[in-house]
Amino acid sequence: MRNPLQEILDRQGTVVLDGGLATCLEALGHDLDADLWSAEALLDDPAALHRVHTDFLRAGSDGITTGTYQATIRAFEARGLTHDRALRVLQGAVDLGVAARDTFWDDLENRHRRVRPFVAASVGPYGAYLADGSEYVGQYGLSDQELMDFHAERWRILADSAADILACETIPSLQEAGVLLELLRRTPDRWAWMSFTCRDEVHLSDGSPLAAAAEICDAVAGVAAVGVNCTRPEYVSALISAVRGVTGKPIIVYPNAGGGYDAERKAWEGEPPRHDWPGLAAEWRELGASIIGGCCRVRPVDISSIRDRLLPEDREDRGAVHHAVRP
Repeated sequence: MRNPLQEILDRQGTVVLDGGLATCLEALGHDLDADLWSAEALLDDPAALHRVHTDFLRAGSDGITTGTYQATIRAFEARGLTHDRALRVLQGAVDLGVAARDTFWDDLENRHRRVRPFVAASVGPYGAYLADGSEYVGQYGLSDQELMDFHAERWRILADSAADILACETIPSLQEAGVLLELLRRTPDRWAWMSFTCRDEVHLSDGSPLAAAAEICDAVAGVAAVGVNCTRPEYVSALISAVRGVTGKPIIVYPNAGGGYDAERKAWEGEPPRHDWPGLAAEWRELGASIIGGCCRVRPVDISSIRDRLLPEDREDRGAVHHAVRP
């Protein structure tokens, strides 16, 4: 089977990702100070997720990532859902993304000027379930089997869904990467990207070299891309070079906007630093990244500016979008 991102890479040379789902939900008035974080909206206001997905597509994203990052069976059961309802909500999150994509794609103007967007089912790390910032540390104290038991059922649901690709993201450790890669091997009809959190220009959150993580990903046929996300923008250029040295797979980068994260309040501190997102994206592409977007506190307007720089040929077609998407 072909890499689901390859058609866009072949036609455009670059894939533009979406940005911070939780950031946009907060801008719409949602209080995400809860263990389910952005997945809370799956229970309280699924229409808001559809709205955010649509905003990113209109801003120029070539795909959207579902609100399943922190949506796990255990977390839903802790919230009081039955096991069966937890499974239905998880599946429903993918259906929301597919519906938003299909509505966007039903517009003949979008079909004329864009490649059909993909839907990526987000697979967050065990640390996301803990809801204590552990995805920025990666030291869980669990065995491989315990991690496998945690991930396996959600993986099965998402792998059986209508998503085009799985997005294994914010992975903080070599150990968890190994478990997710084993699940990918067990579903050979599926593709996934592998994206890591890094604490500096060399190391994953757990202290392992990013190059070592990229190397084990390179050995698995179903890995569609390898890279980093929810990492400070200033580290990304060096991290691209580390990945480029050990794999020929496409390189994916979608950092956060920087700043500090308060795990107790489940919130970023202060205003996000100002960045020249178009300039950074152009630098990252020059260094070898071909799949580029943003994570926490990266907004639709930022994604629009990135697309304008990386794919200027469709800027005129999208002129009205800048006034249509929310900041």
